[in-house]
Amino acid sequence: MNALADSRLPALVVFLFVLLLLGGCAGTDTVDRSEPTYTRVAPTGSFPVPPEIQPNVDFWRNVYAKWGRNQVALHDDEYLGVIYEVINLPVGNPDGYTPNQKTIIDGHQETLKYRLRALQGKLGRGETLTSEERALRDKLVAAGGTRAIYGADERVRVQRGLRERFRRGVEISGRYEPAFREAFRAAGLPEDLVYLPHVESSYQLRAVSSAGATGVWQFMPATGRSYMHVGSAVDERLDPVVSAKAAARYLDEAYSRLGTWPLAVTSYNHGVGGMARAKAEHGSDFGRIVRQYQGPAFKFASRNYYAEFLAAREIANHPDTYFPGIVRQAPLTEERIVLPASMPATHVASHYGVSLDRLAATNLAWRESARSGRALLPAGHTVWLPAGSTQRIAGLPSASSPARIGTFEVPSKPAGRSELVFASNDDWPRPVHRTREPEARPKVAAAAPQPRAAEPVRAASVRAQPVRAVAAVSDDEAAAMAVLAKADKPSTSVVPAKADKTAKAATLAKADKTRKGSKETASAKDDKTAKTVQRTKDKGAQTAAVAKNDKGTKTSGKAAPKASQHVVQANETLYRVATRYEISVEQLRRLNGMKAKDNSIRPGQRLRVSI
Repeated sequence: MNALADSRLPALVVFLFVLLLLGGCAGTDTVDRSEPTYTRVAPTGSFPVPPEIQPNVDFWRNVYAKWGRNQVALHDDEYLGVIYEVINLPVGNPDGYTPNQKTIIDGHQETLKYRLRALQGKLGRGETLTSEERALRDKLVAAGGTRAIYGADERVRVQRGLRERFRRGVEISGRYEPAFREAFRAAGLPEDLVYLPHVESSYQLRAVSSAGATGVWQFMPATGRSYMHVGSAVDERLDPVVSAKAAARYLDEAYSRLGTWPLAVTSYNHGVGGMARAKAEHGSDFGRIVRQYQGPAFKFASRNYYAEFLAAREIANHPDTYFPGIVRQAPLTEERIVLPASMPATHVASHYGVSLDRLAATNLAWRESARSGRALLPAGHTVWLPAGSTQRIAGLPSASSPARIGTFEVPSKPAGRSELVFASNDDWPRPVHRTREPEARPKVAAAAPQPRAAEPVRAASVRAQPVRAVAAVSDDEAAAMAVLAKADKPSTSVVPAKADKTAKAATLAKADKTRKGSKETASAKDDKTAKTVQRTKDKGAQTAAVAKNDKGTKTSGKAAPKASQHVVQANETLYRVATRYEISVEQLRRLNGMKAKDNSIRPGQRLRVSI
């Protein structure tokens, strides 16, 4: 027995020496090894909480609402319920780590890894464990069985607390959340999706990731161009409300393809193609996907994205519980208009009697060239005005004098012609719209409700056209594009929603490849195939949409009778059905006796779509 004790003495001395050395360089840090207190996040029909990810949800709730920026948690990156310790750091840089803080963290990491390697060695040799080693073993076994012990030293991860940052995001969200809810409600999607920006950016309005994702909703450049204006004059990824509508369109398409909200939400990080492959391997069992899917890019961020969303949803939905005394910002009071033609910002400022500086401060999407008046704001762009502007000035601004940029010219508007010319440096091809003979223009009251914000037609065929392509738009259509108000009615959209949706499907596969900087090369083949199939479908839909848009052309044939019922297909949403029959989601609900926020429909169900 004495011989055995003597053989263990050198190892013990070395271990104690390492602890003393690390303790000497650690400064005054303290360690909280108490178990975090968890209460279960309540699941809902749209957003279930699989038991496999419950510990992950609990972990992120502590990151967002319990641990501050001067605390770091050492945990297992695969079994997030295994939290080894929480270190209280000396006060330092709120954004990064000071050299002293790094030294402290590194010291604790190395000590923990040494203990985990020692535990594996003892178990392998069948040696007796200390009480501390037994507690460590039991923690790992409870999380993942005996297999969780081996390799644990290679899975140690550091997570800094985000309590202050998340609280600030909740405060800012008060300004934008009502508009976000309106966008998702109009699309017939679950309103709780408005909590995604807490995960993406914590409502940092000008957030830019290392991969180039920008704004509150963190769109990559290529994805953004598929849904909004992203050019050298304006970058609508920086407009929280416009990008919220783009996010709603993306998520609607993702859900239509993937069939469940856990998969669709995760696709916002991992891409639709990647999640489609995960579904092909493991079905729609999301807990199984998180535990077993081994996609080349399905790493820590993607595995945890849905759990982060659930945690953020719980906290932001009960802010007073997690942040007593918090005060959220007042909702937006600014008014919005949609430009009927491209024009300099100076035209808008002059028309409404607002200084250009004030207008530029309100419109976050404007780049320097637009703020200075050197570049044209594109037609269809949403402009935000100080409250009361549209009641003082009932009319809309127009490009009343020629303005040249590159090879494009905005001429004065002759009678009976609607000139919508976009700046040449915008990333989308923008046509000159020549119309028919003058027609009587209906008068539009200044306080009339605004139809759904008109967006330029982005069908696949439009992107392939030369920059100076020509298309016909009537005067009353151009007027409708610019009607100002506070409501956003999908049923009165100038650009038919059907044509817009078919364009969206053609670009979605390409968009998700660049979503969040994903490097999934394996998704290219799947997405290309889906894109080819969709383009074939688009041709017929676009032809029908163009014929329907030509309101001023007389036809000798009788119009086809409008369908009165629709049979719901798999993965369809209320928004997709309403869009197909060119009615609003609200109208569809009324026709079918549904409640105001009821989005539930099932395959095979018959819906009334006309009176």
